[in-house]
Amino acid sequence: MTNDIYRELQRRLDKYSLGFPETETGVEIKILKKLFSQDDADLFLALSPILEKPEAIAKRRNQPVEAIAKQLEDMAARGLLFRRKKDDVVKYGAIPFVHGVFEFQVSRMDKDLAEMVDQYYHDGFNQAIIKGNDYFLRTVPINQSIDVKQNVAVYEDACEILRNMNLIVVTDCICRKQKDMLGGSCGKPLEVCFMFGSMAQYYLDHDMGRQVNADEAIRILESAQEAGLVTQPATAQNPSGMCSCCGDCCGILGSINLHPRPAEIVFSNYYAALDQELCTGCETCVDRCQMNALRMNDDELAEINPDRCIGCGLCVITCPADALTLTPKSDDLRRVPPVSGFDQMAAMAQKRGIQF
Repeated sequence: MTNDIYRELQRRLDKYSLGFPETETGVEIKILKKLFSQDDADLFLALSPILEKPEAIAKRRNQPVEAIAKQLEDMAARGLLFRRKKDDVVKYGAIPFVHGVFEFQVSRMDKDLAEMVDQYYHDGFNQAIIKGNDYFLRTVPINQSIDVKQNVAVYEDACEILRNMNLIVVTDCICRKQKDMLGGSCGKPLEVCFMFGSMAQYYLDHDMGRQVNADEAIRILESAQEAGLVTQPATAQNPSGMCSCCGDCCGILGSINLHPRPAEIVFSNYYAALDQELCTGCETCVDRCQMNALRMNDDELAEINPDRCIGCGLCVITCPADALTLTPKSDDLRRVPPVSGFDQMAAMAQKRGIQF
């Protein structure tokens, strides 16, 4: 009976976001047992991503409101549910494994969980990421890599995204934190991921990050980009968060790297172009690229594999010879992200053949 409820929980989580697929090793059940008690799992299964008051949940379960409210608050404090408080009204809802349960362990991550998640990534979750990434995170170019003459949409301008947010919280990168516990972190900056709006408030309420204004957020963003991190907001015009990712630690970029043509599975409207006549063969771009899209040829000059370029601009801003530029894709290849987070989740569900 115990395993039945955790398998049911796994299957429910598999309906959300990138999914939570079953593996041959069953490590996903071990993760759930570490995080959820049987009572936690039972209550989670009574919820949906639509936020509800404790009274509605208690009525549906025919249980006292006080007991349900206490359990919901406890689960939200442990990163097992999403909680939103507006004025005096508190509502709760189910969350995906990513972004959700996993990221919400940022202040509780231990080596045991880090090892299980690492095994789960290799046992099957990486393939789920490959299938659903384009509607999960998108790559936006570094501002300095875009020609000032180009018309950049607000949703593709990371600095403008930050300036338009009323509440910004910066938190540690859960991926680098996990890898650090396993002794394999890249050593790049840790406090570089942003949350916005109600998601930001959740992080504040549970001491998982600190509030910053737009100016400080932009300084953090620019520092992350200088360190070689790829800017990836959620795939919505009004995103709930923005990550700064590396190819070494990030589960998203790490999975994309496994694909022979990352450019095909990433939501990006730009690509890098190289003028070999200007290239001096310094190899700076090769070191900066997180997708292994650049390499040195027999003439000791850089060349680009367009199938691997995701248009982040990391190579462009550090090329001492100005041999690299970031170019917009043609109109027939350009994509417009979903307007809201709800639209984003609906698009992900539709792509995976799931009713949302």
